[in-house]
Amino acid sequence: MEIREKGSEFLKEELYKAQKELKLKDEECERLCKVRAQLEQELEELTASLFEEAHKMVREANMKQAASEKQLKEAWGKIDMLQAEVTALKTLVITSTPASPNRELHPQLLSPTKAGPRKGHSRHKSTSSSLCPVVCPTAGRIPTPDKEGKEVDTTLFAEFQAWRASPTLDKNCPFLERVYREDVGPCLDFTVQELSSLVRAAVEDNTLTIEPVASQTLPTVKVPTVDCNNTNTCALSGLSRTCHHRIRLGDSKSHYYISPSSRARITAVCNFFTYIRYIQQGLVRQDAEPMFWEIMRLRKGMSLAKLGFFPQEA
Repeated sequence: MEIREKGSEFLKEELYKAQKELKLKDEECERLCKVRAQLEQELEELTASLFEEAHKMVREANMKQAASEKQLKEAWGKIDMLQAEVTALKTLVITSTPASPNRELHPQLLSPTKAGPRKGHSRHKSTSSSLCPVVCPTAGRIPTPDKEGKEVDTTLFAEFQAWRASPTLDKNCPFLERVYREDVGPCLDFTVQELSSLVRAAVEDNTLTIEPVASQTLPTVKVPTVDCNNTNTCALSGLSRTCHHRIRLGDSKSHYYISPSSRARITAVCNFFTYIRYIQQGLVRQDAEPMFWEIMRLRKGMSLAKLGFFPQEA
């Protein structure tokens, strides 16, 4: 009996120890579960924070990229505008040299008898005031003649107003289509049709160069049916004329000798395109009326040139 009692007490002690160990392990498991839950929560918060920071960085990068692209586009636009202005000024300078000044660009060189009829028709700066009390026909008022006897053609003025609202170089718009049909086309319609087409394309692309002929310059180009190597033959008209200037198309090394009449016709068209490019680029700060009359003056120059009237060279 004594042995049985001792065995029973031993087993009870062992059972108590086992229960105590299990209780400790349960407590440890509970503690570890709490630690795991806390770590999972911290991990979720950290992941959410990282994603939010990443999205914020992406948004900022996109905004900076958009701003940079906008600045780059504006910079390229300014560069294109300046290049166009430089090219236009270069064209004007080339067509007027100290040895052979263009009197259309320098009216002060005209003699008093020749300068008289040009009074009131010289090129106006962008700061000039209105030339005549003309208003838009759509406003319900009819333009009245000014002191110089000019009167606005309402159809032409309406087409110009529509073009001026959204300037474009598209030749299919009513305003430019009329100018092409009535002035540009006839003015650049020379006897040598193939070269005439090339000249017209170069003028439209602003890639035509007119330069004076140096006495030592050797001709390098021949045009079919026209002896372009002869400074006494115009490459465009094919007529026997003394040629003091020659033209170059684009980046070509070829030159074509042209007579004073042909040069005047090309220059008149170039002056028109230069002015409408300035308008399209926003470089002309004028009201509609003076801008319209300047265009009419340039159209008048093309009409006179195609009829054979041109300033005498020095």
